[in-house]
Amino acid sequence: MKRITILGATGSVGRTTLELVADHPEQFRIAALTANRDVAGLAAAARRFGAARAVVADPSCYTALKEALAGTNIEVAAGPAAVCGAAAMPADIVVAAIVGAAGLKPTLAAIEAGIPIALANKETLVCAGEIVLQATQKTGVPLLPVDSEHSAIFQVFAPNERRAVERLILTASGGPFRDAPLSVMQRATAADAVKHPVWSMGAKISIDSATMMNKGLEVIEAHFLFAMPEERIDIVVHPQSVVHSLVEYQDGSVLAHLGHPDMRTPVAVALSWPNRLETNCKRLDLAQIGKLTFEPADPVKFPAIRLAREALRARGAVPTVLNAANEVAVAAFLENRIGFLDIAAIVERTMEAGPTGPLGSLDDVIQVDETARRIAASFVTASDATPAPQVAASAG
Repeated sequence: MKRITILGATGSVGRTTLELVADHPEQFRIAALTANRDVAGLAAAARRFGAARAVVADPSCYTALKEALAGTNIEVAAGPAAVCGAAAMPADIVVAAIVGAAGLKPTLAAIEAGIPIALANKETLVCAGEIVLQATQKTGVPLLPVDSEHSAIFQVFAPNERRAVERLILTASGGPFRDAPLSVMQRATAADAVKHPVWSMGAKISIDSATMMNKGLEVIEAHFLFAMPEERIDIVVHPQSVVHSLVEYQDGSVLAHLGHPDMRTPVAVALSWPNRLETNCKRLDLAQIGKLTFEPADPVKFPAIRLAREALRARGAVPTVLNAANEVAVAAFLENRIGFLDIAAIVERTMEAGPTGPLGSLDDVIQVDETARRIAASFVTASDATPAPQVAASAG
């Protein structure tokens, strides 16, 4: 029986993981659960699955969580340090599903404790890929990807034939604006942007899908996970979201991973690897689907992909700046403070103005992240008084 800790238990990946645990009570039990502020969701999950510890990241929520779990033997804690403590407590696998840069410290805490990681937080590798890989090499901890694209590559990537791999191909649904003109994207609201045509995700990840920043971040993640140069990682738009990614080998063979779009599959792969876990996911019926289509991503409509590639080529602090600026800009868009096209524009301006150079430690990452957020916030503030079309034009 595997002991599982879930960082970000009330988010979409966290809830999916708990569904699988509920389906296989004979194979898994919960060690610890964490959440940001969702006290009700965290307490309910901790009670249902008999977690040993429940931690809320926001210290102001401690009393509410303590009261919600009164009468149980569940240990309660609050604050960022407590989240890291939960990540490092004895477990067989940690599901790292905290959204954004906030997931970096807890994930590193789990790695340093020698616990295998089911990685659903791509920002961890975007912000501090080299530092994270150094930590995994030191402890021997495996990183098991949970993103559907990277899980797909992981399953068809032959490690003993790494030199024979010629190219990785990430697929993208294209998001809600795949066929929309720029004029429509300019006027898009947060409600429009979170309407993903295939996947059900949280607000931040849904916006990243709409801008296609998620694909840019996934290029950076794939670079670190599979030691593949940026120029050998491609992106293709695949609206049906049936082919989750492909690996091309030097003999011309292309191995693809196919499946119904359901996050239970990649989570199950990570939890049970190297074995397979039975799920009740819908089975793929290719005859019913009828056809699979592919097309290039539009670089004019989706400049975020270019920005992510530029950040990866620059290395050092620049990917951290990219991620921080994107988190600030997405939050501002969700608050209706900027327009949809302003997101990439603010990221680009922050990359131009932000710090560069190598990152030698986690403290360096945190300092760069904080600096980039201040810069991006200043551009958001400036945008508040600027007509949206003018700001959007700065995206180039």
